[in-house]
Amino acid sequence: MSVGEPSGDLHASRLMQSMSAKGVRFRGFGGPRMAEAGCELDYTLTDLAVVGFVEVVPKLREFFRVADRASKIFASQRPDAVLLVDFPGFNWHVAKRARNAGIPVYYYLPPQLWAWGAWRVKKMRRFVDHILCNLPFEKQWFSDHGLSAEYVGHPFFDHLSSEKLDSEFLAQHQSVGNSRWKRTVAVLPGSRTREVENIWPMQLEIIRQLSPKHADTKFMVACLREEHRMRCQALLSEQDCSLPIEFCVGKTSEVIELVDCALMKSGSVSLEMMARRTPAVVLYHVSRTLYTIAKRLTNLTSITLPNLIAEQTIMPEFLAVGSSCQKAIDSCTEALERLLSDPAEHSKQKHALRELTQQYGQPGATDRAAEYILRSLHANSTNTAEVSSEAA
Repeated sequence: MSVGEPSGDLHASRLMQSMSAKGVRFRGFGGPRMAEAGCELDYTLTDLAVVGFVEVVPKLREFFRVADRASKIFASQRPDAVLLVDFPGFNWHVAKRARNAGIPVYYYLPPQLWAWGAWRVKKMRRFVDHILCNLPFEKQWFSDHGLSAEYVGHPFFDHLSSEKLDSEFLAQHQSVGNSRWKRTVAVLPGSRTREVENIWPMQLEIIRQLSPKHADTKFMVACLREEHRMRCQALLSEQDCSLPIEFCVGKTSEVIELVDCALMKSGSVSLEMMARRTPAVVLYHVSRTLYTIAKRLTNLTSITLPNLIAEQTIMPEFLAVGSSCQKAIDSCTEALERLLSDPAEHSKQKHALRELTQQYGQPGATDRAAEYILRSLHANSTNTAEVSSEAA
Protein backbone atom coordinates (compact mmCIF):
# COMPACT_ATOMS: atom_id res chain seq x y z
CA MET A 1 0.00 0.00 0.00
CA SER A 2 1.15 3.53 -0.73
CA VAL A 3 -1.21 6.25 0.53
CA GLY A 4 -0.16 9.85 1.12
CA GLU A 5 -3.29 11.89 1.85
CA PRO A 6 -5.47 11.79 4.99
CA SER A 7 -8.58 11.22 2.85
CA GLY A 8 -6.81 8.37 1.08
CA ASP A 9 -5.90 6.91 4.47
CA LEU A 10 -9.62 6.73 5.30
CA HIS A 11 -10.64 5.11 2.02
CA ALA A 12 -7.67 2.71 2.03
CA SER A 13 -8.46 1.57 5.57
CA ARG A 14 -12.02 0.71 4.52
CA LEU A 15 -10.72 -1.19 1.50
CA MET A 16 -8.38 -3.11 3.78
CA GLN A 17 -11.25 -4.06 6.08
CA SER A 18 -13.20 -5.39 3.10
CA MET A 19 -10.24 -7.48 1.88
CA SER A 20 -9.00 -8.66 5.28
CA ALA A 21 -12.03 -10.92 5.58
CA LYS A 22 -10.64 -12.82 2.59
CA GLY A 23 -7.31 -13.47 4.31
CA VAL A 24 -5.32 -10.59 2.81
CA ARG A 25 -2.48 -9.02 4.80
CA PHE A 26 -1.16 -5.49 4.25
CA ARG A 27 2.01 -3.50 4.73
CA GLY A 28 3.36 -0.28 3.28
CA PHE A 29 3.15 3.49 3.49
CA GLY A 30 0.05 5.19 4.84
CA GLY A 31 -1.57 6.75 7.87
CA PRO A 32 -3.09 6.06 11.30
CA ARG A 33 -6.43 4.74 10.03
CA MET A 34 -4.63 2.11 7.96
CA ALA A 35 -2.55 1.15 10.99
CA GLU A 36 -5.75 0.73 13.03
CA ALA A 37 -7.13 -1.51 10.27
CA GLY A 38 -4.10 -3.80 10.55
CA CYS A 39 -1.60 -2.44 8.05
CA GLU A 40 2.05 -2.94 9.01
CA LEU A 41 3.28 0.59 8.41
CA ASP A 42 6.79 0.86 7.02
CA TYR A 43 6.44 4.64 6.97
CA THR A 44 3.74 7.15 7.98
CA LEU A 45 3.49 8.78 4.57
CA THR A 46 0.51 10.97 5.45
CA ASP A 47 2.89 13.04 7.59
CA LEU A 48 4.51 14.18 4.33
CA ALA A 49 1.25 15.31 2.68
CA VAL A 50 2.00 18.57 0.89
CA VAL A 51 0.27 20.94 -1.50
CA GLY A 52 2.17 22.79 -4.21
CA PHE A 53 5.69 22.90 -5.58
CA VAL A 54 7.07 25.19 -2.86
CA GLU A 55 6.09 22.73 -0.11
CA VAL A 56 7.41 19.70 -2.01
CA VAL A 57 11.00 20.84 -2.69
CA PRO A 58 12.28 20.76 0.93
CA LYS A 59 11.00 17.18 1.30
CA LEU A 60 12.29 15.72 -1.97
CA ARG A 61 15.22 13.90 -0.35
CA GLU A 62 12.89 12.23 2.15
CA PHE A 63 10.44 11.22 -0.59
CA PHE A 64 13.21 9.50 -2.56
CA ARG A 65 14.49 7.80 0.59
CA VAL A 66 11.02 6.36 1.25
CA ALA A 67 10.66 5.26 -2.39
CA ASP A 68 13.99 3.45 -2.15
CA ARG A 69 12.68 1.66 0.93
CA ALA A 70 9.85 0.35 -1.25
CA SER A 71 12.43 -1.19 -3.63
CA LYS A 72 14.04 -3.07 -0.74
CA ILE A 73 10.67 -4.38 0.45
CA PHE A 74 9.76 -5.53 -3.06
CA ALA A 75 13.05 -7.42 -3.31
CA SER A 76 12.98 -9.00 0.14
CA GLN A 77 9.25 -9.58 0.77
CA ARG A 78 7.78 -9.58 -2.75
CA PRO A 79 4.11 -8.73 -2.11
CA ASP A 80 1.43 -10.17 -4.39
CA ALA A 81 0.33 -6.70 -5.46
CA VAL A 82 0.97 -2.99 -4.93
CA LEU A 83 -2.03 -0.74 -4.33
CA LEU A 84 -1.63 3.01 -4.82
CA VAL A 85 -4.14 5.61 -3.61
CA ASP A 86 -4.04 9.14 -5.07
CA PHE A 87 -0.77 11.08 -4.30
CA PRO A 88 0.62 10.70 -7.86
CA GLY A 89 3.79 12.77 -7.52
CA PHE A 90 5.24 10.20 -5.12
CA ASN A 91 3.29 7.13 -6.17
CA TRP A 92 4.72 7.19 -9.71
CA HIS A 93 8.07 6.29 -8.12
CA VAL A 94 6.55 3.43 -6.15
CA ALA A 95 4.76 2.16 -9.27
CA LYS A 96 7.99 2.25 -11.28
CA ARG A 97 9.83 0.25 -8.64
CA ALA A 98 7.00 -2.29 -8.43
CA ARG A 99 6.99 -2.70 -12.21
CA ASN A 100 10.76 -3.26 -12.21
CA ALA A 101 10.21 -5.99 -9.61
CA GLY A 102 7.46 -7.61 -11.71
CA ILE A 103 4.69 -6.93 -9.17
CA PRO A 104 1.19 -6.00 -10.45
CA VAL A 105 0.12 -2.43 -9.65
CA TYR A 106 -3.42 -1.23 -8.91
CA TYR A 107 -4.39 2.46 -8.73
CA TYR A 108 -7.39 3.32 -6.53
CA LEU A 109 -8.62 6.95 -6.58
CA PRO A 110 -6.36 7.58 -9.61
CA PRO A 111 -5.02 11.03 -10.51
CA GLN A 112 -7.43 13.06 -12.61
CA LEU A 113 -5.36 12.96 -15.79
CA TRP A 114 -8.46 13.78 -17.85
CA ALA A 115 -8.53 17.17 -16.09
CA TRP A 116 -4.91 18.23 -16.29
CA GLY A 117 -1.50 16.84 -17.13
CA ALA A 118 -2.88 14.32 -19.64
CA TRP A 119 0.67 13.59 -20.84
CA ARG A 120 1.16 11.63 -17.61
CA VAL A 121 -1.00 8.88 -19.08
CA LYS A 122 2.23 7.54 -20.58
CA LYS A 123 3.49 6.90 -17.04
CA MET A 124 0.22 5.22 -16.20
CA ARG A 125 0.57 2.88 -19.19
CA ARG A 126 4.17 2.03 -18.29
CA PHE A 127 3.77 1.45 -14.57
CA VAL A 128 0.12 0.61 -13.73
CA ASP A 129 -1.73 -2.61 -14.57
CA HIS A 130 -5.24 -1.88 -13.25
CA ILE A 131 -7.10 1.38 -12.63
CA LEU A 132 -10.11 1.44 -10.29
CA CYS A 133 -12.14 4.45 -11.45
CA ASN A 134 -14.28 6.47 -9.09
CA LEU A 135 -16.10 8.72 -11.56
CA PRO A 136 -18.32 7.20 -14.28
CA PHE A 137 -16.65 8.84 -17.29
CA GLU A 138 -13.11 7.85 -16.20
CA LYS A 139 -13.38 4.24 -17.36
CA GLN A 140 -13.97 5.27 -20.97
CA TRP A 141 -11.22 7.92 -20.83
CA PHE A 142 -8.58 5.54 -19.49
CA SER A 143 -9.71 2.74 -21.82
CA ASP A 144 -9.42 5.08 -24.80
CA HIS A 145 -5.83 5.72 -23.73
CA GLY A 146 -4.96 2.03 -23.71
CA LEU A 147 -5.33 1.24 -20.02
CA SER A 148 -7.18 -1.50 -18.14
CA ALA A 149 -9.87 0.35 -16.17
CA GLU A 150 -12.85 -0.65 -14.04
CA TYR A 151 -15.54 1.73 -12.71
CA VAL A 152 -16.26 0.90 -9.05
CA GLY A 153 -17.82 4.15 -7.81
CA HIS A 154 -16.66 6.66 -5.22
CA PRO A 155 -15.83 5.41 -1.70
CA PHE A 156 -16.96 8.76 -0.28
CA PHE A 157 -20.54 7.45 -0.46
CA ASP A 158 -19.56 4.41 1.63
CA HIS A 159 -18.19 6.75 4.28
CA LEU A 160 -21.31 8.90 4.12
CA SER A 161 -23.68 5.95 4.48
CA SER A 162 -21.96 4.84 7.69
CA GLU A 163 -21.61 8.30 9.22
CA LYS A 164 -23.72 9.00 12.29
CA LEU A 165 -24.96 12.55 12.64
CA ASP A 166 -25.23 14.38 15.96
CA SER A 167 -28.94 13.93 16.66
CA GLU A 168 -28.88 16.38 19.56
CA PHE A 169 -27.39 19.12 17.37
CA LEU A 170 -29.96 18.41 14.65
CA ALA A 171 -32.89 18.45 17.06
CA GLN A 172 -31.76 21.69 18.68
CA HIS A 173 -31.40 23.54 15.39
CA GLN A 174 -34.52 22.14 13.80
CA SER A 175 -36.47 23.43 16.76
CA VAL A 176 -34.89 26.88 16.46
CA GLY A 177 -35.43 26.87 12.71
CA ASN A 178 -39.14 26.07 12.97
CA SER A 179 -39.78 28.87 15.44
CA ARG A 180 -37.72 31.69 13.98
CA TRP A 181 -36.13 31.20 10.57
CA LYS A 182 -37.98 30.32 7.39
CA ARG A 183 -34.76 29.41 5.57
CA THR A 184 -31.22 28.52 6.45
CA VAL A 185 -28.13 28.70 4.24
CA ALA A 186 -24.95 26.71 4.86
CA VAL A 187 -21.69 28.56 4.22
CA LEU A 188 -18.61 26.38 3.74
CA PRO A 189 -15.36 28.37 3.52
CA GLY A 190 -13.08 25.34 3.00
CA SER A 191 -11.02 22.82 4.93
CA ARG A 192 -7.57 24.42 4.59
CA THR A 193 -6.47 27.65 6.25
CA ARG A 194 -5.39 29.19 2.94
CA GLU A 195 -8.80 28.42 1.44
CA VAL A 196 -10.55 30.09 4.36
CA GLU A 197 -8.36 33.18 3.98
CA ASN A 198 -9.32 33.51 0.31
CA ILE A 199 -12.93 32.35 0.24
CA TRP A 200 -14.51 33.60 3.48
CA PRO A 201 -14.14 37.37 2.74
CA MET A 202 -16.00 36.83 -0.56
CA GLN A 203 -18.67 34.72 1.12
CA LEU A 204 -19.08 37.37 3.80
CA GLU A 205 -19.68 40.00 1.13
CA ILE A 206 -22.38 37.78 -0.39
CA ILE A 207 -24.05 37.44 3.02
CA ARG A 208 -23.94 41.22 3.40
CA GLN A 209 -25.74 41.64 0.07
CA LEU A 210 -28.38 38.97 0.65
CA SER A 211 -29.25 39.42 4.32
CA PRO A 212 -31.16 42.73 3.97
CA LYS A 213 -33.33 41.15 1.24
CA HIS A 214 -33.97 37.98 3.22
CA ALA A 215 -34.49 38.95 6.86
CA ASP A 216 -35.97 35.52 7.58
CA THR A 217 -32.80 33.68 6.53
CA LYS A 218 -29.98 32.48 8.78
CA PHE A 219 -26.44 31.68 7.60
CA MET A 220 -24.70 28.73 9.28
CA VAL A 221 -20.93 28.81 8.70
CA ALA A 222 -19.47 25.31 8.94
CA CYS A 223 -15.81 25.49 10.03
CA LEU A 224 -13.63 22.41 10.10
CA ARG A 225 -11.47 23.58 12.99
CA GLU A 226 -11.67 26.08 15.82
CA GLU A 227 -8.84 28.15 14.33
CA HIS A 228 -10.93 28.61 11.19
CA ARG A 229 -13.89 29.85 13.22
CA MET A 230 -11.65 32.33 15.03
CA ARG A 231 -10.23 33.59 11.74
CA CYS A 232 -13.67 34.00 10.20
CA GLN A 233 -14.97 35.89 13.23
CA ALA A 234 -11.90 38.12 13.26
CA LEU A 235 -12.80 39.35 9.77
CA LEU A 236 -16.26 40.48 10.81
CA SER A 237 -16.67 44.24 10.97
CA GLU A 238 -18.61 45.99 13.72
CA GLN A 239 -21.62 46.27 11.39
CA ASP A 240 -21.42 42.55 10.55
CA CYS A 241 -22.14 41.59 14.15
CA SER A 242 -25.84 42.19 13.48
CA LEU A 243 -25.89 39.70 10.61
CA PRO A 244 -27.73 36.40 11.33
CA ILE A 245 -24.56 34.28 11.22
CA GLU A 246 -23.94 31.20 13.37
CA PHE A 247 -20.52 29.55 13.41
CA CYS A 248 -20.37 25.77 13.83
CA VAL A 249 -17.16 23.78 14.29
CA GLY A 250 -16.85 20.13 13.28
CA LYS A 251 -20.53 19.88 12.28
CA THR A 252 -20.31 20.18 8.49
CA SER A 253 -22.46 17.13 7.74
CA GLU A 254 -25.11 18.17 10.25
CA VAL A 255 -25.24 21.68 8.80
CA ILE A 256 -25.59 20.34 5.23
CA GLU A 257 -28.40 18.08 6.41
CA LEU A 258 -30.24 20.96 8.11
CA VAL A 259 -30.15 23.76 5.56
CA ASP A 260 -32.25 24.67 2.54
CA CYS A 261 -29.28 25.48 0.31
CA ALA A 262 -25.56 26.24 0.50
CA LEU A 263 -22.81 28.61 -0.50
CA MET A 264 -19.69 26.50 -0.71
CA LYS A 265 -16.09 26.33 -1.70
CA SER A 266 -15.41 23.79 -4.43
CA GLY A 267 -14.14 20.40 -3.25
CA SER A 268 -15.10 16.82 -2.42
CA VAL A 269 -17.77 18.15 -0.04
CA SER A 270 -19.82 18.78 -3.19
CA LEU A 271 -20.43 15.00 -3.22
CA GLU A 272 -22.02 15.32 0.21
CA MET A 273 -24.24 18.13 -1.10
CA MET A 274 -25.22 15.78 -3.90
CA ALA A 275 -25.93 12.82 -1.59
CA ARG A 276 -27.95 14.93 0.86
CA ARG A 277 -29.81 16.63 -2.03
CA THR A 278 -28.82 20.09 -0.82
CA PRO A 279 -28.89 22.71 -3.61
CA ALA A 280 -25.72 24.77 -3.67
CA VAL A 281 -23.79 27.53 -5.39
CA VAL A 282 -20.03 27.06 -5.69
CA LEU A 283 -17.39 29.77 -5.35
CA TYR A 284 -13.67 29.16 -5.72
CA HIS A 285 -10.52 31.24 -6.02
CA VAL A 286 -7.13 30.88 -7.70
CA SER A 287 -4.14 33.17 -8.02
CA ARG A 288 -3.52 34.97 -11.29
CA THR A 289 -0.35 32.92 -11.84
CA LEU A 290 -2.08 29.58 -11.25
CA TYR A 291 -4.96 30.62 -13.50
CA THR A 292 -2.57 31.45 -16.35
CA ILE A 293 -0.81 28.10 -16.00
CA ALA A 294 -4.04 26.13 -15.59
CA LYS A 295 -5.54 27.60 -18.77
CA ARG A 296 -2.71 25.96 -20.69
CA LEU A 297 -2.70 22.64 -18.87
CA THR A 298 -6.37 21.88 -18.23
CA ASN A 299 -9.28 20.99 -20.44
CA LEU A 300 -12.21 21.61 -18.11
CA THR A 301 -15.37 23.66 -18.14
CA SER A 302 -16.15 22.70 -14.52
CA ILE A 303 -14.30 21.53 -11.41
CA THR A 304 -17.36 20.71 -9.29
CA LEU A 305 -17.72 16.93 -9.07
CA PRO A 306 -21.53 16.63 -9.44
CA ASN A 307 -21.32 18.81 -12.57
CA LEU A 308 -18.53 16.64 -13.95
CA ILE A 309 -20.44 13.44 -13.21
CA ALA A 310 -23.63 14.81 -14.80
CA GLU A 311 -21.68 16.40 -17.69
CA GLN A 312 -23.80 19.51 -17.25
CA THR A 313 -24.11 22.37 -14.77
CA ILE A 314 -26.29 21.40 -11.84
CA MET A 315 -24.57 23.52 -9.19
CA PRO A 316 -23.74 26.99 -10.54
CA GLU A 317 -20.03 27.66 -10.02
CA PHE A 318 -18.01 30.85 -10.19
CA LEU A 319 -14.28 31.48 -10.28
CA ALA A 320 -12.51 34.46 -8.73
CA VAL A 321 -9.02 35.12 -10.09
CA GLY A 322 -6.40 36.98 -8.08
CA SER A 323 -7.69 40.23 -6.64
CA SER A 324 -10.42 40.56 -9.31
CA CYS A 325 -13.19 39.03 -7.23
CA GLN A 326 -16.17 41.37 -7.58
CA LYS A 327 -17.59 39.83 -10.76
CA ALA A 328 -17.54 36.35 -9.22
CA ILE A 329 -19.08 37.68 -5.99
CA ASP A 330 -21.92 39.42 -7.86
CA SER A 331 -22.64 36.39 -10.07
CA CYS A 332 -22.59 34.05 -7.09
CA THR A 333 -24.93 36.37 -5.18
CA GLU A 334 -27.40 36.34 -8.07
CA ALA A 335 -27.33 32.53 -8.28
CA LEU A 336 -27.90 32.14 -4.53
CA GLU A 337 -30.65 34.75 -4.71
CA ARG A 338 -32.45 32.57 -7.27
CA LEU A 339 -32.26 29.54 -4.97
CA LEU A 340 -33.70 31.59 -2.10
CA SER A 341 -36.40 33.41 -4.08
CA ASP A 342 -37.51 30.97 -6.76
CA PRO A 343 -39.02 27.69 -5.48
CA ALA A 344 -38.91 26.25 -9.01
CA GLU A 345 -35.16 26.87 -9.27
CA HIS A 346 -34.58 25.29 -5.86
CA SER A 347 -36.76 22.30 -6.71
CA LYS A 348 -35.08 21.84 -10.10
CA GLN A 349 -31.60 21.51 -8.59
CA LYS A 350 -32.81 19.32 -5.74
CA HIS A 351 -34.46 16.95 -8.23
CA ALA A 352 -31.31 16.82 -10.39
CA LEU A 353 -29.19 15.97 -7.32
CA ARG A 354 -31.62 13.23 -6.32
CA GLU A 355 -31.45 11.62 -9.77
CA LEU A 356 -27.66 11.89 -9.86
CA THR A 357 -27.37 10.27 -6.43
CA GLN A 358 -29.69 7.42 -7.38
CA GLN A 359 -27.54 6.67 -10.42
CA TYR A 360 -24.00 7.35 -9.17
CA GLY A 361 -24.07 8.05 -5.44
CA GLN A 362 -24.93 4.68 -3.93
CA PRO A 363 -22.57 2.96 -1.44
CA GLY A 364 -20.66 -0.19 -2.38
CA ALA A 365 -17.56 1.18 -4.12
CA THR A 366 -15.21 -0.23 -1.49
CA ASP A 367 -16.53 -3.77 -1.77
CA ARG A 368 -16.57 -3.60 -5.57
CA ALA A 369 -12.93 -2.49 -5.59
CA ALA A 370 -11.96 -5.27 -3.19
CA GLU A 371 -13.75 -7.88 -5.30
CA TYR A 372 -12.07 -6.68 -8.48
CA ILE A 373 -8.58 -6.79 -6.95
CA LEU A 374 -9.07 -10.26 -5.48
CA ARG A 375 -10.64 -11.58 -8.67
CA SER A 376 -7.84 -10.29 -10.90
CA LEU A 377 -5.14 -11.56 -8.52
CA HIS A 378 -6.77 -14.99 -8.51
CA ALA A 379 -6.95 -14.99 -12.31
CA ASN A 380 -3.30 -13.95 -12.50
CA SER A 381 -2.18 -16.72 -10.11
CA THR A 382 -4.24 -19.29 -12.03
CA ASN A 383 -2.71 -18.23 -15.33
CA THR A 384 0.78 -18.34 -13.83
CA ALA A 385 0.16 -21.87 -12.51
CA GLU A 386 -1.08 -23.00 -15.91
CA VAL A 387 1.96 -21.57 -17.64
CA SER A 388 4.27 -23.23 -15.11
CA SER A 389 2.47 -26.56 -15.61
CA GLU A 390 2.78 -26.33 -19.38
CA ALA A 391 6.46 -25.45 -19.11
CA ALA A 392 7.05 -28.48 -16.85
